[in-house]
Amino acid sequence: MTRLLHLVLRTESDVFVARQRAREVAAAVGLERQDQVRLATALSEVGRTLFTDRDGPPATAAEVWFGVDGATLQVEVVAVGPGQAVRLPTLGRLVDDLTVQDGPTTTVVRMSRRIPVSAGLNAEDLDRIRADLAALAPRTPLDEMAEQNEQLLSALEETRAHRDDLARLNAELEETNHGVMALYTQLSGELEETNRGVVALYAELDERSAQLRAASEAKTRFLANVSHELRAPVTAVIGLARLLDDAESDPLTEQQAREVALIRGSAGDLLRLVNDLLDLAKAESGTIQPDWSDVDLRLVFSQLRGTVRAMATGAVELVVVDPEQPATIRSDEVLLAQVLRNLLHNGLKFTAAGSVRMSAARDGDDWLIQVTDTGVGIAEELHERIFEEFYQVPGRAPTGATGTGLGLPYARRLVTLLGGALTVTSEPGAGSTFTVRLPAGGGDGAS
Repeated sequence: MTRLLHLVLRTESDVFVARQRAREVAAAVGLERQDQVRLATALSEVGRTLFTDRDGPPATAAEVWFGVDGATLQVEVVAVGPGQAVRLPTLGRLVDDLTVQDGPTTTVVRMSRRIPVSAGLNAEDLDRIRADLAALAPRTPLDEMAEQNEQLLSALEETRAHRDDLARLNAELEETNHGVMALYTQLSGELEETNRGVVALYAELDERSAQLRAASEAKTRFLANVSHELRAPVTAVIGLARLLDDAESDPLTEQQAREVALIRGSAGDLLRLVNDLLDLAKAESGTIQPDWSDVDLRLVFSQLRGTVRAMATGAVELVVVDPEQPATIRSDEVLLAQVLRNLLHNGLKFTAAGSVRMSAARDGDDWLIQVTDTGVGIAEELHERIFEEFYQVPGRAPTGATGTGLGLPYARRLVTLLGGALTVTSEPGAGSTFTVRLPAGGGDGAS
């Protein structure tokens, strides 16, 4: 510590001088006015306590050292007399740091205040401050008392100003609280009204959902019953038409033969529609339960290659690429084959020239089975609509083949039943790719 000033206190009147000198030292090193007063007050309280005999024998003398240690102003008070530490006051926030050492014959009190960084004191500055302090003459106790009174009046004025500010802030806060409470009351009412509306809306939605479920179940039952009832007469019409056209029956005229062929074709289309409706009704009713087993994809691909090849025309090549071994998936072989056959038929139906290709590959824990054609393609905004029941893209079949609009919805339901997903990527004029993603372990949780 670089010492700046030394004082010796012998009587209580010397405390006034110590207070004055503390303020002068604090001002010299760059402390703000409030910090000057705090430090001077702290030293004054320590000195006054040491030289009074209210709580015990007072100190006979005390030395005070002022110095600078780094970025702090240090004040060290060495009081002569035992047991002085218990008599010292609590200085609170008057100083930044306070330590007391109580010995058998002396008590050492150390106080410090931080010096502002802007002061930037060096060795030459400290020498100058030491010389200036030595040249200052101490004032009388009366002068110091007057200075304390001025400081007290200034503190009282600041306290009064703070009190007025606090009263103003309290009034503003009270007014704000009134506004907040009014807003809270309004929002609470609006929220309660909104909640009642939401509850009513949920009740209406539940009712509508129940109605939709009932309508869906009724539609499914209707499709199943009507389709079942239609299948027998349609099959009978096809059989009768075949008998009329049989070589052993009476010969038909050319006109009659054309009409019988028309009857057979229309009845065949109607039978396919009835079968599709029955399949869709079974899928929607939840009566289809997969028969889980380990399915060899290479075997399924081989069977489809043989059964679907007959549908391919000379201008369209059917390419079925066997997956690499091991190619085992936990699934229902019949339902899986039905989905893939549907996709292959769909690709051949809407491809006039080029190829229809089916391949499969592992993707982590899943199998990706893709059917890609070089047909007319589908606009992006129709990618989901083609999975709606009875929807058909207008004018999309260049081969002239007709459909019911039920094949893709049925295929997607079966894929979902098998624990997977069916998606499409396509652009007009660039063909389509239908992707079946299925878990290798199956949708039943088996492995």
